[in-house]
Amino acid sequence: MRIVTRPDFDGVVCAALLMDALSVEPPIVWVQPSDMQHRRVDIQQGDVIANLPYHENCDLWFDHHYSNRPAEKVAGAFKIAPSAAGIVYEYYRNRLDRDYSELIRQTDRIDSADLTVDEILRPENYPYVLLSMTITSRDPSESTYWEHLVALLRNRSIEEIMNDPAVQNRSRQVAADNIAYEKALRKNTRLVEHVSITDFRDFDPAPDGNRFLVYSLFPDCTVNVKILYDEKLASIKVGHSILNRGCRVNVGAMLSSFSGGGHPGAGACRFPREKAADYLERIVDILLKNDPA
Repeated sequence: MRIVTRPDFDGVVCAALLMDALSVEPPIVWVQPSDMQHRRVDIQQGDVIANLPYHENCDLWFDHHYSNRPAEKVAGAFKIAPSAAGIVYEYYRNRLDRDYSELIRQTDRIDSADLTVDEILRPENYPYVLLSMTITSRDPSESTYWEHLVALLRNRSIEEIMNDPAVQNRSRQVAADNIAYEKALRKNTRLVEHVSITDFRDFDPAPDGNRFLVYSLFPDCTVNVKILYDEKLASIKVGHSILNRGCRVNVGAMLSSFSGGGHPGAGACRFPREKAADYLERIVDILLKNDPA
């Protein structure tokens, strides 16, 4: 049995819960959603997938993304919810060795972007928010750190986790990265009516940092579109503002037409670079119309 999930905070928490409930040993298989969508992942009998699109070879599947809604009932659990970890927790609550209720409450808030302005601007004052930001890369070479976090979440309190040397080092880096990220956002973001467009295609690698910061920097925007080059592909990420909630477009449904998917309020797509200009124009046009249909 293998756990297959994605390298973000929700995925890390899913892995911690599943390893506890099912007594699974590492390593974890870390996968990008687009790789699942394009059938680039070898899913095997016995695999347990969480926070990713469904694959018929798996034994169990847990997810919460609007765009991944199954056509028929499958083994595991699916529902539209703040986090996939919350669904795993509900499913296995009676088999878990410790109380994960506060971790799940915080994961729900972070993954659904249910944060305050102060949490956005000063994440260093909020341990769970800061911890989530230490997962800054999707590079497979980072898997050692992701699995280190999984082990910490299973065995340590949040205070102990934040005092772990590896976490402290990453937390210091997050603070520095967020300063540079704010400068990059200000220089490379433009506002078109209520849509802010961040273009990082000239960067290699693209700047990374606090994903909620753009909403406080551009308070008139109701939705942000970020485009960047990701390895040999292009990537567009779209998110409703959590401070100016006027966007009515279902992002996950919209991006399912552009080789991607996600939630009603946030999602992403990856595609060949030659499609970047066309996809960006079409996505921005849909967001400008702001049609809930």
